[in-house]
Amino acid sequence: MDSEPGDRRVSAGGTATREARDLLPLKILIAGGFGVGKTTLVAALSEVPPLSTEQQMTSLSDGVDDTSIVPEKTTTTVAMDFGRVTVDDSLVLYLFGTPGQSRFWFMWDELARGAVGAVVLVDLRRIDDSFAAIDYFENRGLPFVVALNSFPGTDGVDVDVVRDALAVPARCPIRYVDARDDASCTDVLITLVEHSLTRSA
Repeated sequence: MDSEPGDRRVSAGGTATREARDLLPLKILIAGGFGVGKTTLVAALSEVPPLSTEQQMTSLSDGVDDTSIVPEKTTTTVAMDFGRVTVDDSLVLYLFGTPGQSRFWFMWDELARGAVGAVVLVDLRRIDDSFAAIDYFENRGLPFVVALNSFPGTDGVDVDVVRDALAVPARCPIRYVDARDDASCTDVLITLVEHSLTRSA
């Protein structure tokens, strides 16, 4: 079947269209602790129905996953979340949300392969939960930005105080974000891409 105008698929003859050749795909990770809003952020940004591996939490998670701060949470990501954001005719972002629980961290290495950077979501009510993700990306030299998700009672905390508490270097951007709002999430992605390009340069 012939490709329609603007179609980026490979043509019947096996030759990629010029648009496909010029398209720059970037892989970005969305990481953070359990219940911090990774699935919500991917869903808010993705232009296609996001792929999610959310599963119902069962009694097996009792005593393993702390839901005291997020008692309404009934599902959890067991593999990854996936979404796509087309920035313009030349740039498309592929979002991979990582699982938050430590028992699924073995998947991070595979998800991080080929990524240009990461967004580390932080819930200031549970700041300790973000250290594992920050350490992971710092140890691998992968650029990342810290995004402080809007939860009740967490707005207005001074960014410098947060930076000291997380022990992240001055070169690492820290931004407030509402993971439910696509415009807010887009601003964080732009910050990450700019940060990654600066690091690469």
